[in-house]
Amino acid sequence: MTALENCADGPAVSSSRPLKICLLGYRSHPHCGGQGVYLYYLSKALVEAGHQVDVISGQPYPELDPRVRLIKMPGLNLYEVENPTRALRWRHLLSWADFFEWWSKLTGGFAEPYTFGRRAAKYLRRHGMHYDIVHDNQSLCDGLLEIESNGLPVVATIHHPITRDRDLAVQAAPDWRYRLLVRRWHSFLRMQKRVSRKLAHIVTVSAQSRRDIIEQFGVHERQIQVIHNGIDTSVFRPQPHIQKVPHRIMTTASADQPLKGLRVLLLALAQVRRQYPELELLVIGRLKEGGPTAELLQELQLQDAVRFESGISNEQMAGYYASASLVVCPSLYEGFGLPAGEAMACGTPVISSNGGALPEVVGDAGLLVPAGDNKALATAIASLLGDASLRAELATRGRARIEREFSWRHVAEQLVDYYRGIISTGRQPGALLPLSVRVANDKAEAA
Repeated sequence: MTALENCADGPAVSSSRPLKICLLGYRSHPHCGGQGVYLYYLSKALVEAGHQVDVISGQPYPELDPRVRLIKMPGLNLYEVENPTRALRWRHLLSWADFFEWWSKLTGGFAEPYTFGRRAAKYLRRHGMHYDIVHDNQSLCDGLLEIESNGLPVVATIHHPITRDRDLAVQAAPDWRYRLLVRRWHSFLRMQKRVSRKLAHIVTVSAQSRRDIIEQFGVHERQIQVIHNGIDTSVFRPQPHIQKVPHRIMTTASADQPLKGLRVLLLALAQVRRQYPELELLVIGRLKEGGPTAELLQELQLQDAVRFESGISNEQMAGYYASASLVVCPSLYEGFGLPAGEAMACGTPVISSNGGALPEVVGDAGLLVPAGDNKALATAIASLLGDASLRAELATRGRARIEREFSWRHVAEQLVDYYRGIISTGRQPGALLPLSVRVANDKAEAA
């Protein structure tokens, strides 16, 4: 008997019965990237919609709503070990997942998605009957195919294909040795491509990501549904009691990831400071000493004009958004563009590149510039700094757009509709999608 047949109501799930949902995240702390943020808000929204949600996660573990149960699935967590070479213990030799994770780290690979999938599949072989559906967050691991073959419906979210990150990192590599290291670290992409093509049900967060997944991973368009990310409008909201800091620009960016476009913004900042010498930049991210960004700051003599903050709470982040005169999202590519949406929700005017899905989020409520064009970005920053009425107009339009079109409650409603369609009909790729999902796809494609 399959896990699905063991479910309380069998394959035919009532349209009103609360669902038992298992979310998977191989690395889920919210300060490690957008995947942890997605997992936190999605699980919270599903619980608030009346469903039971468990999260299975590897380290670093997520921060979750108290109503969501965390099932810890520890690996070796080698990226937080002082000496990974000596992290292996004799007991780890009894586990292929542990040994493979250790060996991959020593040889420059990144095995966490694969090894997490092995551990999660093993757990669900024993406990899968407790769930109606399993929803993976971008691990795209071989374990998902095993879970699906055991009878549990599986959905996977792909925020964007990591091939984009790899290609930009290869282009930015200083020499052939570094290019080899970049390709070795991204070797998990072979697994992700293979698994994606075999999964029946994939969710992505924008029409742009949908097009990129089809192109980069070779997935058929019938496998993919667009359900946008949500924004927490209760945390990210206008805060009139917080005074704007004149000439403060804010951005969220991983300092040495070329994809995030911080280099482009720093080049633009150096140009704009000729007109506005008091201009300052607050970067929510960590600066690596001796890295390319640190070197560029010295070259442009911007050390005193740029400040980095990391490890902050959502409430602190919202406060920073509220204090900024404007927010810049300079990414060369985004699968969704969460920082742009959060800033707009806070009523802060946004200047964004047109990279990836950012135009889908920003719409007509912000200024768009060509991705990678530091001169166009500098022109837009100077223009907005000099026009208080335009800043006020964009602030109002941005908040209204987020409230109207992006909310986690809406995301949860769409996903639950999608889940029920899969569970109740045993739908195969290409079958008719639930109405709300078809409407969302049409709107996303039209954006």
